[in-house]
Amino acid sequence: MPLSDHEQRLLEQMERALHAEDPKFASALQGADLRALFRRRALLAVIGFALGIGMLVAGLVISQIALSVGGFVVMLGCAWLAYASWRRIPAPGEIVPVARRKARAVTGKSGRPGGRQKQPTMRRFEERWQRRRDEGNM
Repeated sequence: MPLSDHEQRLLEQMERALHAEDPKFASALQGADLRALFRRRALLAVIGFALGIGMLVAGLVISQIALSVGGFVVMLGCAWLAYASWRRIPAPGEIVPVARRKARAVTGKSGRPGGRQKQPTMRRFEERWQRRRDEGNM
């Protein structure tokens, strides 16, 4: 549910006051932009994947098996890193609590399988049914 204009102004006023009183604490609460961090990590993994392909091809051209195998290993590692980073990108507008941010950065786990927790099927059906009933009564 979006905030009203009055609530939005109050929130902005409180943020400005916090920044004025203790800018170090306010910047610690803001934290890093997780979307940018994971996108950057995925991009670097794609670049590493391309370098792995180059190593693989170079090893085949100059008949160096070790270089080809090394290139293949680099490709696999970078593909895994790109996939893992891409899955962990939070949705736009998702607020990640500070404690969960630190847990993600340290353990690499989002606390949810696949980035999104799936509800049991019956619960989803019940919620849909309830919404239809509520919309019909209005």
